[in-house]
Amino acid sequence: MESAKLRWPTVADEQLRAGVHRVLFAVADRGGAIGYAAPPSRTETDAWLDQVLTQVGEGDAALALATLDDEVVGTGLWRRGPKPIFAHSADVQKVATHPAARGRGVGRLVTAALIDDARKAGIETLALGVRGNNHGAIELYERLGFREWGRLPNVIEIGAERFDDVRMFLDLGRDPGVVLRGSAPGGPGSSPRRG
Repeated sequence: MESAKLRWPTVADEQLRAGVHRVLFAVADRGGAIGYAAPPSRTETDAWLDQVLTQVGEGDAALALATLDDEVVGTGLWRRGPKPIFAHSADVQKVATHPAARGRGVGRLVTAALIDDARKAGIETLALGVRGNNHGAIELYERLGFREWGRLPNVIEIGAERFDDVRMFLDLGRDPGVVLRGSAPGGPGSSPRRG
């Protein structure tokens, strides 16, 4: 069985646009939690792809596409947080595998590659949100080192149903000179407790 290969596009031709749309449409059509309430139109996925590739060109994102026989079967990206104070963190988004390619390690391939690429780009923390009923994805992210940091109960709306938004993060490390203050008092913007 052939293994999926990775592509890191910086521009999109017609074949790439059609392939990305095919994956996102199929996953959303089967109820996948990738940010669409209904399967997206080609216009929607093209606009999304253009926005992502603009950010890729600016160094604020990376798009990984998994292919089998030159056909896109998986997607995923990391996108840097707003500058300047969140530029060291990024969100992992739209990790999706076409239903016909499930069970072939595509999600793991894409997510592991995004982790490595984000680390090389100087990202210190990766975060993501995953629907609470997507136990397979949660387990994959945990195997890759992500940990749950919070859960918004029943906020993801799919018709009349509500699901948890599970928030996860992965610490990628940082320069030795970075001071980790966490929630300790002191530093810029600090205020004393009142009571």
